[in-house]
Amino acid sequence: MNLKILLPILVLLAAVGAAWAIMATKPQVVQQSAESTVPSVNVVRVQPQSLRINVMSQGVAMPREAIDLVAEVGGKVVQVHTAMVAGGFFAANELLLTIDTRDYDYAIVAAEAQLAEANRVLINEQAQVEQAQSEWQALGEGEPSALALRKPQLAEAQAKLKAAEADLAKAKLNRSRCELRAPFAGRVLSKQAGLGQYIPSGTVVARIYASDVAEIRLPIGTDQLAFLELPLGHAATKSGHWPAVTLRAELAGKSHSWQGRIVRSEAALDDNSGQLYLVAQVAEPFRVVPDRPPLLSGLFVQAEIEGVVRDGLFALPRTALNSLQQAKLVDSQQRLEIRQVDVLRLEADRVIVKAGLNPGEKVVVSELPVPVAGMKVNAVEVPHETVQ
Repeated sequence: MNLKILLPILVLLAAVGAAWAIMATKPQVVQQSAESTVPSVNVVRVQPQSLRINVMSQGVAMPREAIDLVAEVGGKVVQVHTAMVAGGFFAANELLLTIDTRDYDYAIVAAEAQLAEANRVLINEQAQVEQAQSEWQALGEGEPSALALRKPQLAEAQAKLKAAEADLAKAKLNRSRCELRAPFAGRVLSKQAGLGQYIPSGTVVARIYASDVAEIRLPIGTDQLAFLELPLGHAATKSGHWPAVTLRAELAGKSHSWQGRIVRSEAALDDNSGQLYLVAQVAEPFRVVPDRPPLLSGLFVQAEIEGVVRDGLFALPRTALNSLQQAKLVDSQQRLEIRQVDVLRLEADRVIVKAGLNPGEKVVVSELPVPVAGMKVNAVEVPHETVQ
């Protein structure tokens, strides 16, 4: 009986002891100070600068001149230059293809014979004219007629001599056209005629292009023309009137660049896009340069056109503005201010502000989840690393 009474009492005492232990060891609530809830933000001190506003575009490198090499006379191809293959290089006035000249050599000989005959007839006619004049002076009376002095016959002989000379010149011209020469230094894009092939007059034997200069058409929005100094509306007398341009492209797994210059603008805005096309030129695109490949025809390139310099601008990282083009600033009391600014242009790695900021102000460049005007912040000044 004593055990039955004592056991419940012991269980009750154990439960009370456990409850007291739990109450005694519960975690204490630590009161945090208001200072620890103030967020830290990175800021930069802004100063007005003189910035060059370059304009970005893109295009495809193309040769300055591309033509069809056409045979002006017909005949059998008897010689082809080793460069007459797709991609072959050739020099200016280099002989690329020769057509069989024998028929044209024979034509020259025949024309020379006709010229000799016409010259003989003319000499004979001149002698007869002199004889007719002598006979008239000795026997004739009054004013002699042109026929009596054989003037029509002399004029005919002179005309036939000129015609024979022209036939000879034409025969020699046709003979010279048997040799197809390059009008400029360049490369072969494609070949349509081979050794031993008969080609009629007017046949395209190859497609060639000049390699001295590469051209790139660059579309520019009309709003971007404000950042470029272009001699629009009149001819530029010096190349220095047009801006320089840097072309960049990925080739063989590496990034490469070429220097060029804008040389002209096209005559009208594009009908579809409303953009103006500027034409850039790169001299000697195939010149060998260490660690840089040639500017291949057909290569897509990014272009950075040298723009004008403007004063009083502020260059900030893209993170300095929100989608509403508002900047977050920190005042002397370490409180946040949200201000609308006037953006001149957004670029890939920076934003250029033309109004709305004052020299020396602190602009927040780090992320702030829920910015509220007037909230307390801890400003940490960082170096200004914006690209100039």
